[in-house]
Amino acid sequence: MSGDIKWLRQLNLFFVAMSFFTRIPVPSWVVVDNDRLSKASRYFGIVGLVIGLMCASVFWLAQLILPASIAILLAMVAGVIVTGAFHEDGLADTADGFGGGHTVEDKLRIMKDSQLGSYGALSLGLVLLLKWQLLVELALYSPMAAVSALIAGHTLSRVVASSLIFSEQYVREDATSKAKPIVQGQHLNDLFILIASGIFVLLWLNGVAAFVLFITLWLLRILLGGFFRKQIGGYTGDTLGAAQQISEVCCYLVILAVGLS
Repeated sequence: MSGDIKWLRQLNLFFVAMSFFTRIPVPSWVVVDNDRLSKASRYFGIVGLVIGLMCASVFWLAQLILPASIAILLAMVAGVIVTGAFHEDGLADTADGFGGGHTVEDKLRIMKDSQLGSYGALSLGLVLLLKWQLLVELALYSPMAAVSALIAGHTLSRVVASSLIFSEQYVREDATSKAKPIVQGQHLNDLFILIASGIFVLLWLNGVAAFVLFITLWLLRILLGGFFRKQIGGYTGDTLGAAQQISEVCCYLVILAVGLS
């Protein structure tokens, strides 16, 4: 009986993570509060895996009847719809804040502004274009290469971004921030489960790509953490979104460069 209760608790945490990152409906019995949202960070990588599988499925079905370039675009649209452009919005806000602010206070204020500036528009447009081009090249090489890249990119990028919660300082003080509940009460078990989801995908990839991806993403995480500290003294929800988008592009670059063999 106690084992069943533990599994239900973990399933509840998974659905909490799903509700935070996506627009996918969750069961009505799921309880969402700050404590569960904090613990749910352990499943952010698995949520990324679910998103990756959905995008890969859209691509695979579309490429059976449509050109690869259109199928990739539809897969990207599916990802945006499922997540509500959650991470893309963070990337744009981060670019606006870092590009337009001179002090930490200015950067944080600009990042909180809902209006899209030139830095945000440019960064978002270029990143989306780069994603599309990289995935099209992979799809032309092999449809399965694009499928693998979508699954790995969505999973590993969320592992990298979420892992910053455990080592960096959250810098927003306002209680209305959507990301604030997930930064409180973190435990090593949460980090281990998060990393395990990334290792699972790396082992599934196998070969040189897995090794190069691990090293590249580890270094990228160090660089992103240092860059965020230099800019604002830590991280916010927006910078985590930016980290996810940058890490996703990095995954596609590595997979295209070294292949999946």
